[in-house]
Amino acid sequence: MQSDLIQMALQEDLGTEGDVTSDAIFCDEVAEYWLIAKDEGVLCGMDVVREVLHRVDPDIALDTTYTDGDKVFPGDEVAKISGPTKQILCAERTLLNFLSHLSGIATSTARFVEAAKGKVKILDTRKTLPGWRKLQKYAVKCGGGTNHRMGLYDMVLIKDNHVDEAGGVTEAVQRVRDAWGNRFSIEVETRTLKEVIEAVESGADIIMLDNMDNSTMHKAVEVIDGRAETEASGNMSVERVAGVAATGVDFISVGALTHSVIALDFSLKKREQI
Repeated sequence: MQSDLIQMALQEDLGTEGDVTSDAIFCDEVAEYWLIAKDEGVLCGMDVVREVLHRVDPDIALDTTYTDGDKVFPGDEVAKISGPTKQILCAERTLLNFLSHLSGIATSTARFVEAAKGKVKILDTRKTLPGWRKLQKYAVKCGGGTNHRMGLYDMVLIKDNHVDEAGGVTEAVQRVRDAWGNRFSIEVETRTLKEVIEAVESGADIIMLDNMDNSTMHKAVEVIDGRAETEASGNMSVERVAGVAATGVDFISVGALTHSVIALDFSLKKREQI
């Protein structure tokens, strides 16, 4: 749970004056609201919703039988929220923002995973919103995807700029081995079959096939011949997944899972409004 991010989101909405609309209209009223799904997709973010409500007012109750990773459909009553009216409305937009965004990531991921049909794992990337990475990557897992490295600190990924500045794949890999030995897995981004061969011969653990067409990726997989894991990357779409998977790669990484999210729609309604 990213408590600092939740606190920042609430502070962003409340400022120094709080909810001036609800504070003016309500006093001690209590109410029950239902969290309603308006789209079909994969739910993600219920623990965040619970934390938002608790931070606004510990007396707000959240009752639900849904958990992250569950399928939801339009009209599903995902949760009942009860407590002081003005406090619930104070939390409404923040909790919906988190839930919609994270559920959108989980839903998009699930579509890619379904298209892969178990032939290849779907990876996320570091193309995340600043401060949101842990939550966004959690949402990918809820959708059935697999997390790539969390940051620059937990895995070596030698990208094109590293290769060019070092003078080639072989030299870049050697410098990493000299610095870290076998402490970190090493992945190398390759742009050509020549670089693929260099990466294999240098002992890379994972070889990224970046922006290659399917035919070239198929040849690269044959060249690698199981000596390293393979990751396809670059402008991936749901429509491309089956064809890319057929090349024999182990992973497909999809930046759009986190950088181009279509939010899943939810609303907060009283019973008579449903």
